[in-house]
Amino acid sequence: MRIYSWNVNGIRSVAKKDCLPWAILPGAEVICLQETKAQPQQIPDLTDPEGWHGAWHSAKKPGYSSVAILSRDKPDEVVPGLGHDDFDVEGRVLAARFGTLVVITAYFPNSQELGKRLDYKLAFCAHLEGYLAAWRAKGCQVVLLGDYNIAHRPIDLARPKENEKNAGYLPGERAWMDRYLGLGYRDVFRERNPELAGAYTWWTNWGGARQRNIGWRIDYATVSPDLVSRVQDAAIHPMVMGSDHCPVSIDLG
Repeated sequence: MRIYSWNVNGIRSVAKKDCLPWAILPGAEVICLQETKAQPQQIPDLTDPEGWHGAWHSAKKPGYSSVAILSRDKPDEVVPGLGHDDFDVEGRVLAARFGTLVVITAYFPNSQELGKRLDYKLAFCAHLEGYLAAWRAKGCQVVLLGDYNIAHRPIDLARPKENEKNAGYLPGERAWMDRYLGLGYRDVFRERNPELAGAYTWWTNWGGARQRNIGWRIDYATVSPDLVSRVQDAAIHPMVMGSDHCPVSIDLG
């Protein structure tokens, strides 16, 4: 099973660029999307592409945040949200269960300039921990894909020194990633590529950053410890265009 995750920065935007994920991502069986910026009634032609089952969880505010999962096989269960109104109103989490495998797409809050939303983000992270634990308590294996809006370590961004006080690389955010991995969840891409620099998933639109590969790795596919043995590959796809993010993928056997 090949699972992709991609922050498309607007599903209507990638549609206009002929970069619809289900049309351009090879071998995809499940596609997790973030920042679709649309409610289903706004995109009736895109909600259920031919050959796919679509599930969408949108923010109440039009054109904001929102996530989706598209899959070749129909999920046994679809669960929108964390079960907490403060976060679910922004359309940030959606789960699809296939047997005992739970695929989760998540769009983590941006902590914003001067850490304006850092408390909100860390509260989201704390609730997410409990949410994942609840799935695992049911005997499920989980894979959490999405835009975490966190570069974990200096190797995960091109200019760590210059960004120590910037959103996405704040000490509190990085400390939460330490905590999360300390709970046993596995950043399989970094484990398999421990010294690989320049492996980024997001680039600012300014100054030719993508062409110069001045980027950040803030999109991840992490798995519960009981799922590690099924991971066959984990990859980043910087050649896929259409958004300021590129897709990441994980292959499960």
